[in-house]
Amino acid sequence: MIFFQNSYRLKETFDKYIKLWHFDHHPQFTETDPNAVSVLNILLANYTLWHLEDRARDNSSDDSIIANIKREIDKQNQIRNDYIEKFDILLDSILKSIPITTISNIFNSETPGAIIDRLTILSLKIYHMREQTDREDASEEHIEKCKYRLNTLIMQRDDLLNAFDKLILDLFNGNKIHKVYYQFKMYNDPSLNPVLYSKNK
Repeated sequence: MIFFQNSYRLKETFDKYIKLWHFDHHPQFTETDPNAVSVLNILLANYTLWHLEDRARDNSSDDSIIANIKREIDKQNQIRNDYIEKFDILLDSILKSIPITTISNIFNSETPGAIIDRLTILSLKIYHMREQTDREDASEEHIEKCKYRLNTLIMQRDDLLNAFDKLILDLFNGNKIHKVYYQFKMYNDPSLNPVLYSKNK
């Protein structure tokens, strides 16, 4: 079975690595399946972004430090978008390698890679919101508010996992068409960003 055809395994893997990385800041994948590695690269990009965004909001940091963090955020966002695209390309090659007899003209509004991206962000929110419910230095009101939010996030992830399952099933059964949508981000390309290429004249 292809790794991302099992939503329970997806959820468990996200939670496993997020917990692991918070206690070990040298993330390594134990999975060798290219499908799993493709998914985990998206998770790792969002994990890295999450903690860069936290640091960027430290008002006690020097402006030069914040500027460097913002540049790293921009770099990681490009990496994240590249991995989403790579996931959709990988899925496309898998679908083209199997016989699909049903002909459909229905597209999904969001690619599977984009849904994986959203699932990884929800998983990070769940981890960090759960941390808030365990704080001993926070008020009871804060704890209760975070418990409510945690339950909501868990429900949202479960709903999205079910939608993802349905989409993957539809794609493999030929009930929907998969297409890779290339994002062609322009702002990081020195040949496409006018602010950058005008400086090279």
